[in-house]
Amino acid sequence: MAIDKEAIKRHIRGILEALGDDPDREGLKDTPDRVARMYEEVFEGMNYTNDEIAEMFNKTFDGEGDYATDSKDMVIIKDIDVFSYCEHHLALMYDMKVTVAYIPAGKVIGISKIARIADMVCKRLQLQERIGVEIAEIMQKTTGSADVAVLIEGCHSCMTARGIKKNTAKTYTTTLRGKFKEDGSLMARLGR
Repeated sequence: MAIDKEAIKRHIRGILEALGDDPDREGLKDTPDRVARMYEEVFEGMNYTNDEIAEMFNKTFDGEGDYATDSKDMVIIKDIDVFSYCEHHLALMYDMKVTVAYIPAGKVIGISKIARIADMVCKRLQLQERIGVEIAEIMQKTTGSADVAVLIEGCHSCMTARGIKKNTAKTYTTTLRGKFKEDGSLMARLGR
């Protein structure tokens, strides 16, 4: 699926008109094009399925015996900065920190790929809960490990800037797969 920039331009122009403003005035005349280009960038992940993202970032390294399937060794990447847009209000989800952990099953993924997976999943209209589920699914496909945990902390402007306006509220979600779901002591090792 390709993002239709021309349709976005038309609709943004219509929104500006619906708001009672003049889309041809100096400050707004280029806004539909700017928004279309921004949407193409911030919603890039909508162009790909989870399988395609897993394939895109499938750079793994054989553990050469270092990472046995029954191992309790763990890879943890903390504080991956991401942002996304809430599918309910198209509002920004910001100050988001993602932690991804997995127990290698004979191979490891390049650590920068984990951050890239998180970024790509967030570049969709999302729910914070679904972000964790999708990152975990892609990590399982890429690493071959059933043992994955994704923890996310974030602020939602649909709650902080409108509606109830609770600007200090944060949302925390956890997605646990495999041994992380079965063994509570693994969560303690994540520092949460």
